[in-house]
This record gives sequence, structure tokens and C-alpha cells, in this order.
Amino acid sequence: MKVHFIAIGGSAMHNLAIALHKGSWQVTGSDDEIFDPSRRRLQQYGLLPRSQGWFPERITPDLDAVILGMHARADNPELARARELGIPIYSYPEFLYRQSASKTRIVIGGSHGKTTITAMVLHVLNHCGIQTDYMVGAQLDGFNVMVKLTDDAPFMVMEGDEYLSSPIDRRPKFHLYKPHIALISGIAWDHINVFPTFENYLEQFRLFVDAIEEGGKLIWCTEDEHLPSLAERGLKRDLCLLPYGMPEYRMEGDRVVVVSDGLSYPIQVFGRHNLLNMNGARTICMQLGIASGQFYEAMASFRGASNRLQLVYDNKGLRMYRDFAHAPSKLKATVKAVKEFFPGKKLLACMELHTFSSLNKTFLDQYRGSMDDADQAMVFYSPHALEMKKLPDLDPEEVAAAFHKPGIRVFTDAEALLKALEKEIRKDSILLFMSSGAFGGLDTGRLVEAMDRVAG
Repeated sequence: MKVHFIAIGGSAMHNLAIALHKGSWQVTGSDDEIFDPSRRRLQQYGLLPRSQGWFPERITPDLDAVILGMHARADNPELARARELGIPIYSYPEFLYRQSASKTRIVIGGSHGKTTITAMVLHVLNHCGIQTDYMVGAQLDGFNVMVKLTDDAPFMVMEGDEYLSSPIDRRPKFHLYKPHIALISGIAWDHINVFPTFENYLEQFRLFVDAIEEGGKLIWCTEDEHLPSLAERGLKRDLCLLPYGMPEYRMEGDRVVVVSDGLSYPIQVFGRHNLLNMNGARTICMQLGIASGQFYEAMASFRGASNRLQLVYDNKGLRMYRDFAHAPSKLKATVKAVKEFFPGKKLLACMELHTFSSLNKTFLDQYRGSMDDADQAMVFYSPHALEMKKLPDLDPEEVAAAFHKPGIRVFTDAEALLKALEKEIRKDSILLFMSSGAFGGLDTGRLVEAMDRVAG
């Protein structure tokens, strides 16, 4: 089979391209910009386009399919050529559904925690020797790629993103997967560029519940205020409802120990939100035949997904964590988790406004109180990011006021942020960086050198 990717450089797109290549498909692709790690990984597998840009001549009648990424525009010349030739065109979620039509589909949705829950489920299945196909939004220990497609795996585990499928398919991705087992971790307004009101955003999750296969299962977090009404919607459809909350646990020094059926299981993740994520993952795994004891034994070796409270520096207790948190609910949960876990340390929390929603003046008030648990809070945003997203300038004072955090500092220059961090670091500091971006190219090497000097 021959397939061509339009916008192959996307995070999900390049992983799907690699997965098909490893499955003996003939894969080609195009893009007008490709950055690392996508560029490096495509090059590793011989899939990096020879030149950047769009080339309609690459769309030939012998193609079996074209997969269209969200980065492409609706007027893309390669897309126009594919339509002219009558070649089947799919978004990547549509293609994943077609490839998993005969499998039991497990889809993890929610405004926060879905990557972590998906990663936990995959880690446990792998530990227990259960074969599964998957799609997850972060690099995981023990997994070479973020997408796997085979003919014989009985399950397909997918992270259910609520963002749009492609420039010509405006449905949220998770509407296309039609799960047999669905989980919703919680709902907090995001993606205001496509869901301009919270009610409009909430409706996407109602439709997700409606998309669950007949006789399917809905797993939902009891701590979210919006999910009981969705559970009622599932009940009217005769779905099996499986609520979950906090597991029983205790602290032993700096280690979390979960208690189940009278037995104790030490784990490496921490924070209330991650314990909730873990209990959601356990509920999924139990539907796949894995007992609680097996689940917790496997979780002992789970160190987290990439950029999800990932420890990236540790020298004599001076630590730095990196997290993907950028939406208000994620930010609040992550900052709170780190402060609770290191109560005697100075928490220096830095977040970047990088997404369309976070850089939008009408959304800024959603961040009120989200960094209250930090000892020192810093916010960074790049004027270039505003320019690229065609958004009006932001006033740093306006940004600071939106967070409503005394002493918060706002930066628009990476060098100025770095100098401020160098002055703030102490031996008892915990640095927490939260962003889906790169803090304007912050020199992390220089930051590590500064931390080494402080640690001694």
C-alpha cells in the first residue's frame, strides 16, 4: 500500500508515518516546515522530504491514500491534486479508526491528564505482555514510536484529543474513534479559537459520549463538576458507567505508597491529579482483564510520560521538572502537586503563554489563582508568538493582573528570564517549567551551569 502525508512534520503525523513505514507501507510526505524532534526522527527512518514545500507532482494515481494533517491549509495544492485524481483523503484520526475497525477501541479523553492516563495504560499492558496497538501524545520509556498499528493486536488504545481533525474535517478528533471503552478525566475550557464558549466546548464531550459504541463503557472522574451530567447521558444510552476517584495512599518519606486490598505498592508518580489519573488507568486495565494487584506492581516502574512532571535535573536535592501544563486547570494541578510533595522547598514556577487560548486577552482571566501555590511565579510570552498567531500585543501588567498572584513577574525576553532565574535559585529550590513551547529558546545549558554552581 502506498500513502502520502500532507504536513508530515506534525507530532502525530510523523509518528503515524513511521508506524506505517515500519509496517511495510510505502510512505512519502511533504511539509513547508519541519522541526526537531520530528525532523530528526523522520530522517532516521528515511522519510524526511528531500526539500520543504508543497509539490503537487508527488500526488500520483498509484497512491492508495493521502493523509491530511492539521498544519496544512484547505487550499493546499497537493490536496487539490489528490481531489482531482479521486484519491481517498483521510485525517489521521479517521485513518486510525479505519485501521482499528475490528479491534476493541479504548479512548482516553478530557481537558487534562489524557496523555498520562494513556501512557499508564500502555505501560501496564506492556508490563503484563498484552499486545495492543496505540496512539499517544508523548514519548514513553520502552516505546520507540508514539503510534503502533498491527494486524493481530486485539486492542487499540488512543489518546482522545478534542481539537479539530483536519483543515477540511472540522470534527474533534475524538468524535471519530467510536470507542468501546471511553474515559473522561475532566473538563476545563480550552481551544477558544474553535470553541468560543464553554458551552460549545462542553458539547464536544456530550457528542463524545454519544459516539461510544452500543453496550460500551464510560469511565469518569467523580471529582469533576461537569461529569455527573455526562454520566447521566451515558446512562440513558444504557452504557456501563464506571466512576473513579482518589485511591487510598500514604506517604513514606518522599515516596507515595498506594494501598489496595490490604497490600502496599510504592509508586514513582506524585500529586493528587496523577493519583486520580492512575485510578482512571487502573479502571481501564481492569476492563481488559488486569487485576488491581497486577496493575500496581506494573506501576512501580512507571516514571511518567515525556514532559509530564518529568525530572530533568537533580543535584543534591536541587531539582528541575518539566511539564506540558499550559491550560489553567493543568497549571493549577501541577503547581499544587509539586508544592505539596516538597513542602519545605522554595518552589520557583515558570510558565509560558504559548497557545492561541493562553495568549488571548479574553482568556487570560481563566488563569486567576492558577499559580498561587508557587513561592515565586514567573510568566513568559514571546511577542513573536503573538505575531505568528496574528494576535494583538499583550501588556505585561495586564498579564500579571490576570494571574492575581502577589509578586508574580512577567517576561517577554528569554535572556531576561534566564538572568532572573539565576538570581533566584537557591540550594533548597525546586524549578518547575510548564509550557507546550520552548520559552523563546531559553539557554537551558546556562541554566544547568547556574544550578550546578548553587548545588556545589
